[in-house]
Amino acid sequence: MATLEELTTEATAEIEAAKPMYKQVNNERLEFSSADYDQAITDLANSKWDTQQFGYVQARQEAYGSVQDQLDMQYWDSVNGTTTWADHIAQVKSDNPKPE
Repeated sequence: MATLEELTTEATAEIEAAKPMYKQVNNERLEFSSADYDQAITDLANSKWDTQQFGYVQARQEAYGSVQDQLDMQYWDSVNGTTTWADHIAQVKSDNPKPE
């Protein structure tokens, strides 16, 4: 797992490669100032950090499926003596591990 410093280095390279960058101020197109570039690097690094630390949450939520589908799996598991739902949950957790 990358440190925030490593992600900042990565973000710096990405912002440098994207130069020149512009902003719109009072209907005027202006190139970013040094402070704007510094803020863009900080914002991108923080975004990368958040994705690294918490991206698994959204990935799991999407992969779990709806509550209705899960309840249906649980019902049919109880009727058929299967473990479809538990297997599905274990697979989602395995495919989207929590960072250490």
